[in-house]
Amino acid sequence: MAQASFDDIRATVLQGLEALAANYGVDIVDVEVVGSPNAPTVRVRIDHAEESAPPISLDEVSEHTAWISDYLDEADPIAGHFTLEVSSPGMARPLRKARDFERFAGNDVSLSLKTTQGRRRYTGRLDGYEDGMARITTDEGTFSFKLEDIRTCTIKPDFDADKGIKGARRKGSR
Repeated sequence: MAQASFDDIRATVLQGLEALAANYGVDIVDVEVVGSPNAPTVRVRIDHAEESAPPISLDEVSEHTAWISDYLDEADPIAGHFTLEVSSPGMARPLRKARDFERFAGNDVSLSLKTTQGRRRYTGRLDGYEDGMARITTDEGTFSFKLEDIRTCTIKPDFDADKGIKGARRKGSR
């Protein structure tokens, strides 16, 4: 039997973990499967499900690693050995769900599209999510995209020499 593609493994792991995450009060921010097909790395980024909660701590990430590992052992989506990495989303937080685009409106983002023709990359201020479209304002104007057309969208950390590094701002937290 052929090994599943990394995209198929990602989809399986994402679906399974999202089904369990609410029981633990966390949000599965993103899943990546990278590296060698013979020894891949599964990267799972988690955060608190409650929008008003502070960012997830390292201790909390360590606690949640156990049930994530148990799920992967039981589901067995990867033939052979793999490495599991569980972390917070970090300052360059990936956005992939409608509520992510609503929650982090006002942040600067880098967005790339799945399209093979025309412009694929945009950088600007995230305006939010409305009428089924994520909106971003760049120096060239305002653009709207369907979620299924977005390959990646990540928050651009704010590096201010006078104030230090600021991470993602949650909606309403200026």
